[in-house]
Amino acid sequence: MHTQVLTGRRLEAVLDDVAALRIEVFRDWPYLYDGTLEYERSYLEAYRDGAGGVVVGAFDGTTLVGAATGSPLLEHAPEFGCGFEKAGIDPATVFYCAESVLLAPYRGQGIGHAFFTAREDHARALGYGFSAFCAVIRPQGHPLRPATYQPLDAFWMKRGYKPLPDVIARFDWKDIDQPHATSKNLQFWGRAL
Repeated sequence: MHTQVLTGRRLEAVLDDVAALRIEVFRDWPYLYDGTLEYERSYLEAYRDGAGGVVVGAFDGTTLVGAATGSPLLEHAPEFGCGFEKAGIDPATVFYCAESVLLAPYRGQGIGHAFFTAREDHARALGYGFSAFCAVIRPQGHPLRPATYQPLDAFWMKRGYKPLPDVIARFDWKDIDQPHATSKNLQFWGRAL
């Protein structure tokens, strides 16, 4: 197992694989995302083309088994800024660790830490002093919540992240059990770099 920052032709060569991984992993709880390859491919092109974006791949040999994305917050989604401003954080100083997806058999082996370390190092190299990500908020009693689900809060806290009070994003996507896209709240977590 190894991780690698993907840029240029190397990133272009695996964009479809990263898109497929995102669809597969985010189908599970808590995201329940019913995505399409077309949307994912278009979404990921921003990381390929953006000045500050990064994609980190996890490989088992030559097979991509996980990926993490990140970009300056204002490059990713300018509408996020208002929540940070209300919390006294200048959104121009925030690097957004967007998503991490990893196939289940590879979890618990340190890849999640490697994903965060690579993105945080990238953020520091660009001059960012704050790192943040967001996680979907689902009700405890949601009918699709697995009885064995373990939230990642302890892992994130070990990395130094804490929930940012009242810094909430809203995204729309179609859940696997719904006919149409619905809006979801996502809690931002952050830490100084």
